[in-house]
Amino acid sequence: MTKAFQFPIPDIDFSALMPLIIVVLTGIVALIVEMLAPKRNNNTIVAVALSGLLVAALAVGLSFGLPQTTTANEMFVRDSFSTGLSLVLIVGTAITIAFSEGYLRDKRIAHGEFYPLMLWSAAGAIMMVSTRNLLIMFLGLEILSVSLYVLAGLSRSEEKSEESALKYFLLGAFASGFFLYGVAFLYGSTGSLDLSAVSAALFMHSGSSTTLLYFGFALILIGLGFKSSLVPFHFWTPDVYQGAPTNVSAFMASASKVAAIGALYRLVDAYSSVPSFWLPILSTIAILTMCYGNFVALRQKDVKRMLGYSSIANAGYILVAIIAHGVQPAAISGSTVVFYLLSYCLMTIGSFAIVTLGTKEGKEGTRFQDLHGLAKRSPLATLTLVFLTASLIGFPGTSGFFGKLLIVRDGWNSDLRLLVFFLALNSVISVYYYLGMLRAAYVTGDDVAEQNQSPLNPGVAAACIACAVGVVGAGIFAGPVLAAFGSR
Repeated sequence: MTKAFQFPIPDIDFSALMPLIIVVLTGIVALIVEMLAPKRNNNTIVAVALSGLLVAALAVGLSFGLPQTTTANEMFVRDSFSTGLSLVLIVGTAITIAFSEGYLRDKRIAHGEFYPLMLWSAAGAIMMVSTRNLLIMFLGLEILSVSLYVLAGLSRSEEKSEESALKYFLLGAFASGFFLYGVAFLYGSTGSLDLSAVSAALFMHSGSSTTLLYFGFALILIGLGFKSSLVPFHFWTPDVYQGAPTNVSAFMASASKVAAIGALYRLVDAYSSVPSFWLPILSTIAILTMCYGNFVALRQKDVKRMLGYSSIANAGYILVAIIAHGVQPAAISGSTVVFYLLSYCLMTIGSFAIVTLGTKEGKEGTRFQDLHGLAKRSPLATLTLVFLTASLIGFPGTSGFFGKLLIVRDGWNSDLRLLVFFLALNSVISVYYYLGMLRAAYVTGDDVAEQNQSPLNPGVAAACIACAVGVVGAGIFAGPVLAAFGSR
């Protein structure tokens, strides 16, 4: 009699997976509510989504301070880095959802499926930052990306939105192909899909095996570079941000970048024993990314395109922190990356939330002149913009200042003096276009622009308050925040 196959069932620590499980289940519940609830508005769906994210955030909070652990046959890892980035993703998703309903109504695209798609996209991002397993990382990348492809084309009647979705889909598919091809190289060389096996193999392999590991790194870097908007994989960013609905652009600029940067951090950490290979490559990319993003942003007349190039520049800043960790993994933790990404998400989402005030009766204005008169019509939004601009510039006392200071410290301690110089130089250059955004809000006398602005609805007000309090609070209490994120 043939003996039945027996597959070992791995031990699963559900407490480590609880934030991910809650976000996925919240998306399912939101979809059910969307099918059953009356179509007058999506307030019930918004309440379900925010409640689920609050519970997920509490689950993440209970994980702070716990020892590092792996579960599901080491496919998922819970450490201070994954816990911190998971919280950043949940907070960013919640703030985006908070201001989305009013904007979607003003734009006349209040489709209820928006919320489940955003929750599942956030779940994919959490998967990416919570694993060292390349297959799970790829699965998270695809869940994140497929949802965003649909969301980018949510405004079905607008040609630029459809063009944005198609461009993002085509380039994203190629990037995913590069990522998967790189995974194949690493698996062929090590026989494992875990990045810890790659790290161990670099000590033992030589010749062709090492060459495969290097090829795998380069191909995965292309895939993650696309999602991170690193030069030269950045060309899609301003076009997609401009064409997609503004709340989707906010989510793409925050959650998608956090997930890709988190995965890139894991990749560089695995290759930390061979900095002579990747250091020249990543240093060149970091310099090009910072310089290109800032210099091109100077010429922009559209706020969303300007924020797109700003996100490119910020990707270069964060890459300096990742390089510093890769050079000295034992001395420099990932807390700098987590802290800066928290600050970046608050600054970026808050800025996009304020841009949505230029939407009224199905029409959306995203040019600088469309911000004219904002100071008179929405003092709260303008005050928030002051705090966000100060943080984007790096004004002392804000989270943006301490985030850049931490990157400079890590870069200096890792002898990355050239990268630190370019970071400081580009921070000075960025002052011009960030102040241009703030200056536009205080220009008065443009009656056309003022008539096209929506009133400050509760969702945008909540997002403004959360982001302003966040950038100021994280700046004032930078020490406790960093201590909460912990070390490796």
